Amino acid sequence: MRVLVIPDIHLKPWIFDRAEKILNEGKAEKAVCLMDIPDDWDMEFRVELYRDTFDRAIAFAKTYPETLWCYGNHDVSYPWGKLETGYSPYAERTAISKLDELKDSLKNKSQITFIHRIDNVLFMHGGLTAEFISRLNPELLDADIDEVLNAVNSASDEYLWNDESPLWYRPQYKEADAFRKETYTQVVGHTPVDNIYEKNGFISTDVFSTYSDGRQIGESAMIIIDTETRKYDKIPVIGEFGYKVCTVTVDEEETT
Repeated sequence: MRVLVIPDIHLKPWIFDRAEKILNEGKAEKAVCLMDIPDDWDMEFRVELYRDTFDRAIAFAKTYPETLWCYGNHDVSYPWGKLETGYSPYAERTAISKLDELKDSLKNKSQITFIHRIDNVLFMHGGLTAEFISRLNPELLDADIDEVLNAVNSASDEYLWNDESPLWYRPQYKEADAFRKETYTQVVGHTPVDNIYEKNGFISTDVFSTYSDGRQIGESAMIIIDTETRKYDKIPVIGEFGYKVCTVTVDEEETT
């Protein structure tokens, strides 16, 4: 299956417009969103932008009802009551109620969770390692993959709200391999990168995040990944202000 990956949103509803265009062109069969829908630099008072961004996500979910959603740390920080960089006490009620509305708009509640698997690809916000699985339950290290994912998706915030969890892990700064990377490739967001690339079994996609002055950190591109072969194409998209930051499409592994 060819799957479009929508990376971290962070109050940028226009990203869903770009994803919609790709899907409408028939380039992918479904989408997976790595979420982090709320929060961005100096946006704490922009409650209407929180509302509008969630509303755009909800509209997207209704238009493309097969879409899967992977919680990010910024999404769960509100219902979990965890302070987070960019956390808005002013938008707190909006973020919680709109996240519930997004969940209620889905055909099946299982469409929104921490990790999704489609064939040989795992989708999540941060990244999954054997070290985390060992902390959660060492017996899972040799368990069936779906049993492993069910355990992670059922874990409490005690396990998930830490730097080594699939919500927070940053493989871009470490040398650990993705969990069972010989069989499964992981597609992750969470950590801003200049370019989409693959390393140690992780494909990093968070290119739309910005510096504190509003400048986009990475290229303007999304990926479409074949979930059986694990190969991906990089699809250039129009940036927020109508220009292309990236003009190259690739389908082979990149390393840094």
